[in-house]
Amino acid sequence: IFKEAIKDEPEWYDFFYTEITTGLRKGEICGLMWSDFDMKTGTLNVRRTLHRYEDGQLRTGETKTGAGKRKILLPRTTAQLLRERKKKSISQWIFANPLRPEDPVMPNSGYHRMKKLLKKAGLPNLRFHDLRHTFATHALTSGVDAKTLSGILGHTKTSFTLDTYTHVTGDMHRRASEIVGGFMEDFMVKE
Repeated sequence: IFKEAIKDEPEWYDFFYTEITTGLRKGEICGLMWSDFDMKTGTLNVRRTLHRYEDGQLRTGETKTGAGKRKILLPRTTAQLLRERKKKSISQWIFANPLRPEDPVMPNSGYHRMKKLLKKAGLPNLRFHDLRHTFATHALTSGVDAKTLSGILGHTKTSFTLDTYTHVTGDMHRRASEIVGGFMEDFMVKE
């Protein structure tokens, strides 16, 4: 439903589509520059995060963790969306401030736009970070292994990824149990 809600927002569609297909942190997606995107390979280098300080200034800084600096292979659709976006871009930033393209979009702007979209679509109130959790949950339930997902998310340890998404792994354990039970029944019947 959220994907449907963002279709009506041409200025924000690419931003939110990229977010829900990568699970980047708010400051990471806002800090992306075109030099971080390899159009040929469809990869994205996450090298920095964008912070807004109490004095109102935006500054780029280090990622949250050492593992936060990472290269991720984008889904084909996301890579294509960014290739098309690049053709029209006049900024060094992948997601530039629509009113001042020499600046990146501010992290809180994405958050506030998301809140408006959710309200307009009649969806529950979410935090921006919930988009990251949604990405991770869908990745795990779709069969992405925890080690790979940990690297995509920029987590230092795979155990952190698993601890954060234990509700998912509980469902995965039940499904694994059913699979094992099914093939063992087949095996025992054939004997």
